[in-house]
Amino acid sequence: MPIRTLCLTSALALAAGAASADMTFNRIASFATPMNMAEGEDTARETSAEIIAATEDGMTLVYTDSPLGVLGRIDITDPANPQPLGNLALDGEPTSVAVKGTAAFVGVNTSESYTDPSGRLAVFDLQAGVEAYSCDLGGQPDSVAMARDGSFVTVAIENERDEDLGDGRTGQMPAGYVVIVPVEGGTPDCDGLIKVDLTGLAEVSPEDPEPEFVDVNAAGEIVVTLQENNHLAVIASDGTVLNHFSAGAVDLEGIDTRDERGALIFTDSQPARKREPDAVKWIDADHFATANEGDMDGGSRGWTIFNKDGSVVYESGASFEHALVQIGHYPDKRSDAKGVEPESIEFAEFDGTPYVFVGSERGSAVGVYDVTDLSAPVLKQILPSGIGPEGYVAIPARNLLVSANETDLGPEGGVRAHVMLFDYAEGAAQYPQLTSEGADELIGWGAISGMVAGENGLVYAVNDSFYGYQPTIFTIDTTQSPARITKALRITRANGDAAQKLDLEGITLDGEGGFWVASEGRTDRVIPHAIYHVTAEGVIDAEIGLPAELMAVETRFGFEGITLKDGTLWMAVQREWGDDPKGRVKLVSYDLESGEWGAVHYKKAEPETGWVGLSEIVAHGDWFYVVERDNQIGAAAVTKKVYRIPAAEMVPAPLGGDLPVVSKEEVRDLIPDLKAQGGYVVDKVEGLAIFEEGTVWVSTDNDGVDDSSGETFFWSFTL
Repeated sequence: MPIRTLCLTSALALAAGAASADMTFNRIASFATPMNMAEGEDTARETSAEIIAATEDGMTLVYTDSPLGVLGRIDITDPANPQPLGNLALDGEPTSVAVKGTAAFVGVNTSESYTDPSGRLAVFDLQAGVEAYSCDLGGQPDSVAMARDGSFVTVAIENERDEDLGDGRTGQMPAGYVVIVPVEGGTPDCDGLIKVDLTGLAEVSPEDPEPEFVDVNAAGEIVVTLQENNHLAVIASDGTVLNHFSAGAVDLEGIDTRDERGALIFTDSQPARKREPDAVKWIDADHFATANEGDMDGGSRGWTIFNKDGSVVYESGASFEHALVQIGHYPDKRSDAKGVEPESIEFAEFDGTPYVFVGSERGSAVGVYDVTDLSAPVLKQILPSGIGPEGYVAIPARNLLVSANETDLGPEGGVRAHVMLFDYAEGAAQYPQLTSEGADELIGWGAISGMVAGENGLVYAVNDSFYGYQPTIFTIDTTQSPARITKALRITRANGDAAQKLDLEGITLDGEGGFWVASEGRTDRVIPHAIYHVTAEGVIDAEIGLPAELMAVETRFGFEGITLKDGTLWMAVQREWGDDPKGRVKLVSYDLESGEWGAVHYKKAEPETGWVGLSEIVAHGDWFYVVERDNQIGAAAVTKKVYRIPAAEMVPAPLGGDLPVVSKEEVRDLIPDLKAQGGYVVDKVEGLAIFEEGTVWVSTDNDGVDDSSGETFFWSFTL
């Protein structure tokens, strides 16, 4: 049977026709920071992108790279194809950067210790690629901001505390402060530096302010956050403190505060949670927005708009976090800390609309808010930013938004740190592609693994062992755009308790309203390799353990996918077990009537790096379809493919002997689909569901947002 040309359509792209007049942000490119290393350098070293800025013409990005001690540069003349311009070496650790014209003003930390902090302001000529000036700042710099007219640069001198001393509390000298350095024609007047004393202002450790972030409005007024002190101050350009006030606290409801539970239950509360803001940005002459990450005692999981007189104009409460919950970006392992941790914030006006961009460090996403009405911002989009976003820069003149993501998992075999670019243009939003927004209750989800197609456009999916205390069958309505999770059916034992110790990697319909699910199993964690029958109510009423012939050769890489055809369950084993020849894995059968086990062999690709295995199996018509993937990510990814096997060849032989080897035919290479998302190629393509008429849905596993960008891609093509 010939395979027709396949057409990729993301779930959200289906609505493009109806929404074509809308202006939206969509990711168009990503840039891995190791690309800026020179030829011959060890690219395996840790690198990062933290605070980012752009030249005034919007053609060049510069970012601080603390691990390498450099300032990175990217040519974005063609923003869809960013190019490396190399790194500029610094004598110290860069902490922040601001740009005026083609001059980059960089805060450089040269501290020998917490008690002997030091730093300087380095000024780089970006065209020549050389350091032109340097000013001694007298302490450890954190944030740097430039006056709109270029007349001065201001730096938050944090002089941060040693968190291993004094129970991690403030009250450790020397105290921090703010400096103002006059600038004329791009040249800093180091001798004219103004030191702004901020002691005695805050109720929390007034003797030890730790300025965190600064920004300057059009009138030349500076706003500074004193994060650990839970305080804010507004300073004139001559160094006069115009106003200061507590950042206050928020009563949070409907949050998850318990870590390491492996479950998403948003029923907790935190009364009077201190905001402890990190980043701050002016919106206009009188208002600024803060990202309330928290540090010492607080973190209110949201963001706030203040009037500079100290009054609160808008407070997001838990709504920002809830929005991330609905798109699968909630980091459960941070529940007992500060949840999604909004850390960065940016403001810009695009096409006459004022936007605040709120970056979630732990949720790895950015909320796009229309702040036309400052008292009632409207969340327009959530964008996937990359892992650990630290900084953003908006370039309205070029309709661009850029995120800098500091987390580099390369030394651990994961994805590298990235800078990501988003374009503001007409068209439908391409992300998220799966959401629980609109459900009757707040449904948290993540780590989607196996899937199966039902009727009327419904797909059923399970989560894996990341949520080991909350195994769930999700109902997904693919007729909506984006696709909607409308129901979460919790899987329980007969006594009503959550069915713990499962690693669900496959699901199929039983034809009678219930389900069969496959647990991959891991003996060293007492997770059994098994098949379970689940009723329509979510109750496990039958468990089928593996026979001795399989258990004698088992490894942790067990069943990944399950499907039912003609009364026989078929399970794909991810990788070789003890009796498999190299490069061959079993497709295991179980006859529901006779209870007999059998298998065939499937020959998988041989990787140059890492491993290749199966992650799904679906019976459809005269074929069985499997997902074959490697464990590589980003540029290292090679194999992410859908293959099909003739059903006529799926004739199982008894276990323990020679097994027939089935043939396979490539249906679709998924790497171009993944590249089309504008980011890097993710590793875990886990779910496959095929409707009767031939529409195929594919999903990726976001690992519960743990060492992951949190992105779940959910898209379709047609056989």
